[in-house]
Amino acid sequence: MTKKVTISVIKADVGSVCGHTRPHPSMMDKCREILADGVKQGTLVDFYVTRVGDDINLFMSHYKGENSKDVHGLAWNAFTEAAALAKKMHLYGAGQDILADAFSGNIRGAGPGSAEMEFEERKTEPIMFFMADKTEPSAYSLPLSRIFLDPFTTTGLVIDARAKQGFDVEIQDVKDNKRVIMSSPEETLSILSLLGDTSRYAIKKISSRAGLGTAAVVSTDKLNLTAGKYIGKDDPVCVVRAQSGLPSVGEYLQPFMNTMLVAGWMRGSHYGAFYPCGVDNSDPTYFDGPPRICCLGFQLRDGHFQGLEPIDAKPGDHKPMDFFSGSEWDYVRQNSVKVSKMMRGHGPFMPAILGAEEMEYTSRPEVLKQLTGRFEKNE
Repeated sequence: MTKKVTISVIKADVGSVCGHTRPHPSMMDKCREILADGVKQGTLVDFYVTRVGDDINLFMSHYKGENSKDVHGLAWNAFTEAAALAKKMHLYGAGQDILADAFSGNIRGAGPGSAEMEFEERKTEPIMFFMADKTEPSAYSLPLSRIFLDPFTTTGLVIDARAKQGFDVEIQDVKDNKRVIMSSPEETLSILSLLGDTSRYAIKKISSRAGLGTAAVVSTDKLNLTAGKYIGKDDPVCVVRAQSGLPSVGEYLQPFMNTMLVAGWMRGSHYGAFYPCGVDNSDPTYFDGPPRICCLGFQLRDGHFQGLEPIDAKPGDHKPMDFFSGSEWDYVRQNSVKVSKMMRGHGPFMPAILGAEEMEYTSRPEVLKQLTGRFEKNE
């Protein structure tokens, strides 16, 4: 029986230079150092440390399965050590995503977000990592719906015999901590009726009905619900497998040519347009945004990440495909700024800001308390 490989992506914002911009290089180096030790100890097969905006993302491959205490412990150590450096340098938001006092065996509920999938590696296995900054988990629901439910985006749903068998979609109710699994194409319209409420429902996982296993997984951790107060946006990650019975690389990228509004920009309280860009251009520079989306790609080779580096490169020394760095995305970036600027023109009025029930924090309850007795009924 073929041994299953696990891909784990764990991310956190543990400090950045001058507001919500980017982590200090020494923080990234510390994470690389700790994950390299994890390879030496036999916990990991391979790893890659990257970022989007102020969030550090740890890509890890291993044979420990999902929710491994050893793997999650490595990520916890990496983030706490990076946070310690951030505090020493008095960086902004140092340790903000570290919500627990100590590691208890699993990263979930402790602050950092995670997305993991375990599967049998195919003969050729393209893996894509989407990383978002300044937004919430449901930001992936629209593009993933276009990718897995819409044949006008993914032609493979019509012409690929295995993709045509459809997909099971696990939807998370992020407020009540419940989930439901629905099937496409039979329940496509019902799936969309839930996902349209982006304040409550988000795609967690999508699986092939042709026996290929997990196709996509998203981190759906809600920081404000975990901490009980606003401490930062969730900045979700999404990992997908591509080709041969699954959507192609190009079909995964196609929806991002459309300008999409997502919630969570600036203080977690505004709508802004997704800005697809390369990692090096993911620093938020306009009103703490616009919300960034990056996509890196690797081939998986016997549990190792294979990018543009030599085949004998050391673990961690990778050069992934950086899909949104190309000039063809300039069109979308220009539209993103244009749409985001239009939304900002509304100032503190909707639809620029989220509804009161979705705001991560607001002074409205205090204002209403001060106005007690001053509201009068109309005659």
